[in-house]
Amino acid sequence: MENFTFNADILLMEGLKVSPSSSVPAFILLLLIYIFIMVSNIGLVVLISMERSLHEPMYLLFCNMSINDVFGATIIIPRILSEVFTPMSKRYITYISCAIQAFCVHFHAGASYSVLMVMAYDRYVAICNPLRYVTIMTNRMVVRLSVGAWVAALIFVTILLGLTFRLTRCRQTIMNPFCDNPSLFKLSCQNLLINDIYGLGTAVLILGSSLCSITFTYLRIAMVCLRSKNKAQFSKALQTCASHLAVFLILLFSGGIISTLHRYPNLSDERKFASIMFHVVPPSMNAFIYGLQIKAVREKIWVLMNRNKKTVRGKMTVTNQHF
Repeated sequence: MENFTFNADILLMEGLKVSPSSSVPAFILLLLIYIFIMVSNIGLVVLISMERSLHEPMYLLFCNMSINDVFGATIIIPRILSEVFTPMSKRYITYISCAIQAFCVHFHAGASYSVLMVMAYDRYVAICNPLRYVTIMTNRMVVRLSVGAWVAALIFVTILLGLTFRLTRCRQTIMNPFCDNPSLFKLSCQNLLINDIYGLGTAVLILGSSLCSITFTYLRIAMVCLRSKNKAQFSKALQTCASHLAVFLILLFSGGIISTLHRYPNLSDERKFASIMFHVVPPSMNAFIYGLQIKAVREKIWVLMNRNKKTVRGKMTVTNQHF
């Protein structure tokens, strides 16, 4: 597979490994999933932007998650779709394009955890300090939290990929469905100790900080809810927190599977499949969970649907009367 003339700027991408007979079903399935991710997440952002009643910190912060999900799916799925019918021996990509994709892949992953952390802070303030919620979670604070989540992910990923870009390359094949940091530094024959240490340290820091902060947040919320005699407050808190926790657990489980499978070289195909699922399952589930589980969002969706039905019926009535 690496017998052609060496050119460090042109790489060979393994891509999605499917048999010729499975190419069409795989293409259709991935395309439908991508359309669903785009429509559901963009639709939710548009709904929150247009409805003033949803201009609350919780929903505004969730817009970061939807935007990140659209971004994460877009950097992976379209390229995989474009190469499904291309023979594996002809799936070329320039090193620059591969590096950009790897940067975006890790930026998406890092932002997913940081955004969930600031969303957890919002729930903590709303339930544990309800009287100060309005004064703490101002529009300026929402902007600061949003920018902080993106900047934190950007800093970690810039250092992570910067350590990889400094390496010289002696190989050309990306043994992965898409470009990521491990795929890039495996192209080098240099000592990768620094990359391994920083990569592992970054993963532990991001996963550990998000897990600890969210665990602490929900323990505090649980204590407040148990002491509270207001059943309505407890029910509302449980509803919003359940949605946030479900999204976090899906993300944690998806990322955990990839990290675990990295330790078993003989399960490389399973790891590659799991890496694609990380960019497919959470983005397709997040908008669905928030859109249907949170009452305020669900009610607005039903209102818009009923309004559209009435509009269509009205137009049909007018048309019938005309004829």
